[in-house]
Amino acid sequence: MIYTVTLNPSIDFIVRLDHVEAGAVNRMTSDDKYAGGKGINVSRILKRLDIANSATGYIGGFTGAFIEDVLRDEGIPTCFVRVDEDTRINVKIKADQETEINGTGPYISETKVQELLDFLDCLKADDVVVFAGSAPANLGNAIYKPLISKVRSSGAQVVCDFEGQTLLDSLAYQPLLVKPNNHELGAIFGLTLTDLEDIEHYAKKLLEQGAQHVIISMAGDGALLVTPDASYFAKPIKGEVKNSVGAGDSMVAGFTGKLVETSDVLEAFKWGVACGTATTFSDDLATADFIFETYQKVEVEKR
Repeated sequence: MIYTVTLNPSIDFIVRLDHVEAGAVNRMTSDDKYAGGKGINVSRILKRLDIANSATGYIGGFTGAFIEDVLRDEGIPTCFVRVDEDTRINVKIKADQETEINGTGPYISETKVQELLDFLDCLKADDVVVFAGSAPANLGNAIYKPLISKVRSSGAQVVCDFEGQTLLDSLAYQPLLVKPNNHELGAIFGLTLTDLEDIEHYAKKLLEQGAQHVIISMAGDGALLVTPDASYFAKPIKGEVKNSVGAGDSMVAGFTGKLVETSDVLEAFKWGVACGTATTFSDDLATADFIFETYQKVEVEKR
C-alpha cells in the first residue's frame, strides 16, 4: 500500500478577478475550493491512475471535514489524526498579478505527534510512504526525522518531496525518490543550475548521499531522472501552461505509483512526466483521460 502524509493540508480557495484594489471592496468573478496539500495531491493523482493509496496526516475542524469529504467522494481512503484547531485555508488570488495568502495551520501537540508515530509503526515492509510539503509551524520540518525513521524501521520505503535542508536530512534514510526542481537543486549547492550536464552532475551527488532515484524537474525544459545505473532525459511537451500548483506532486505520484506497480524505473519515469505535464496543462490536477493522452507524447532518451 502507498500512504501519503500531509502534515499541514489546506483548503485552497482560488479567487479570480480582473484587478485587486487595496483598501477597497473587491468582487470576484469566480472561485473554486480544492482539497490542498502536496501529499493529498499525490493521493488524488494516484487514484486517477487506479493505484490504491491512503491519505494521512493532521486535519481538524470544518475545513478538515471538507478535505475528508473531497477525498471520500473521489474514493480515497483516509486515516488522518484529528486535532482541535481548524485545518488552514490558503487564499490564492488570480488577478492582473497573482497573490497568495497562506494560513499557518493548527497547533500539533506531542500527543498528536505520538498518534501519527503509532500509526506509522504498524506499516509493513512492502508499504511505501510519501512525505511531502512543510509541517505546521509549531513542529517545524525537524519533525520529519522521527517520522521517516519510524517508517524505515519497519522496512517500508519512503519518498521525500522536500526542499533545502529537509531534503538533505532525508537522504540519510535512503529515500526511494527525491524530486527537487533545478532551482531547488542549485540552491542546495549554492549554485544557479541551467545546463543539463551540471544538473545531472549535482543530481548524482544526491544519489551519493543516499537517494535511490532522483528526478529533477525543469518546467518547460523537460525533466531528468538519475539512477545508480543510468540517467534519462524526458523532452519537454508543448502545451498551454495553466497551473504550476500540483505539477511536481503529480510527477511524484506517477513515478511512485508506477514504480510500485511495475518495478520498471523507465516506465515509472514516463508516467511521472505524463502526470506532471498533464497537470501543468490543466486548471486543477489532471484527469485520468488527459494523463493517458499525455503519456502517448512522452519521449525519453538515455544519456
